[in-house]
Amino acid sequence: MYFRLDESAIVESEEIKPGVILDYDANDNVVGIEILNLSKRVSLEMLKSLQFETA
Repeated sequence: MYFRLDESAIVESEEIKPGVILDYDANDNVVGIEILNLSKRVSLEMLKSLQFETA
């Protein structure tokens, strides 16, 4: 699953935990979050009820 938080160009990526990758812009802001194999990490019921908040 990938969440794009901003349309800035991605200049760097970092795997902060196995299967969790953050994408950064030139100002070191997080502009994307990738979670690999999400369906293997959480149950289908949890996926159905994911809620996201933005600042």
